[in-house]
Amino acid sequence: MTDAEKPIELADLLDTDDLIGMRLWLAEHPPYEIADALARMPPERAIIPFRLLDKNRELEVFEELDPGQQQAILAGLRDTAFRELVEKMDPDDRARLIEEAPAKIATRALAGLSPAERRMTAALLGYPEGSVGRYMTPDTVVLHRDLTVARALEVVRAKGAEAETVYVLPVVDNGRRLSGMVQLSDLVTSAPDSLLKDLVDVFTPRAHATGSAEDAARLMQEANLVALPVVDSEDRFVGLLTFDDALELIEAADSEDIARQSASQPVHGHYVAVGVLRLARARSVWLLLLIVASTLTVNVMQGFEATLEQVTALALFVPMLTGTGGNVGSQSATAVVRALAVGDVRLRDLHRVIWKESRVGLLLGFMLAGIALVIGSLLVGAGIATAVALSVVAICTWAAIIGSTMPLLARRVGVDPAVVSAPLVSTLVDATGLLIYFSVARAVLGV
Repeated sequence: MTDAEKPIELADLLDTDDLIGMRLWLAEHPPYEIADALARMPPERAIIPFRLLDKNRELEVFEELDPGQQQAILAGLRDTAFRELVEKMDPDDRARLIEEAPAKIATRALAGLSPAERRMTAALLGYPEGSVGRYMTPDTVVLHRDLTVARALEVVRAKGAEAETVYVLPVVDNGRRLSGMVQLSDLVTSAPDSLLKDLVDVFTPRAHATGSAEDAARLMQEANLVALPVVDSEDRFVGLLTFDDALELIEAADSEDIARQSASQPVHGHYVAVGVLRLARARSVWLLLLIVASTLTVNVMQGFEATLEQVTALALFVPMLTGTGGNVGSQSATAVVRALAVGDVRLRDLHRVIWKESRVGLLLGFMLAGIALVIGSLLVGAGIATAVALSVVAICTWAAIIGSTMPLLARRVGVDPAVVSAPLVSTLVDATGLLIYFSVARAVLGV
């Protein structure tokens, strides 16, 4: 591809101070692409093209950004533009922005809101951090169960423009207790004189406002819902968790789990825009812990120093055995952590998981032991090869049990299973695997 054929990037136009070119680029691209381009820039540069956006598009682009990027944009706006932008945000998005913003920006944002929007935002911020209440939208069209379809459609037309979604609508009784949900398509296709109480889906899942937001998002994914009704402790309707917020919750949770499984702290923000020092700091904590934990392996080697002096060939297979055990343990840990995240495995399944993974480890051990036996016999003789093969079977079985058990035990004591990351399991299996190897070698070789 020649330089003339390469697509023009917003950053290139910014580098050349081409304001006209930037306006054209912004007009030709959808909000999510503009947001991605802004997220790749340092905040002091991103504010320039953001100010060039049309008023009717800047909110769409702004709400596509992460809260950290939103804070950086707001910090570069004048008071009037700042107030207008925050006022126009959806209440749930605004609450999360204020929740994560520094005190100066949060105070400035709240002070600029109209009384109605401030009350709505304060109500959302009153729910616990990480709860559904922080992510739900109170901007909904609520219908009474005794309404006719014709009257319900009139209400939707009158109030629908201010609601975040009208595809599914909550139906309540006189005490605002949730009766269920009704789809807009059902209203449109039903007879005008039909009553909502005859159309409402009373089996629609619901979430409690103080419950886990991630659990609610997973429920929406499992039940294929466009929106999930949220109720208070008395089953009164308080808002909806919409699918876009659910997707963001699942993406954030999965990104956090992946980071922790790779022995790193989660880093929020666009990877390209995150600084080197911030990335190094996020990864250094776990690496320091793992290097300390790896001293267990050194201690085991020292404990069997006499055995190694008598049969030095045993040392040849240490990297193979530790690597194999670590890989098997990591595979089991990753599988169980993922199964926990999507709800396939629960705490009461501990014995079933151990039984399943131990058999998987045993089968893998026999398969790999056959290969190890052949290679060992060719290199060092049948005696050591037999010790290595038996060790492979034992280590693979043990590693699968350790890798599958640790995430479940972590969940039981209230720790995120992803914290019991694959590198941590691998380090533990390395040390215990060497104990198994040298013990088997002593028994087989009589040393």
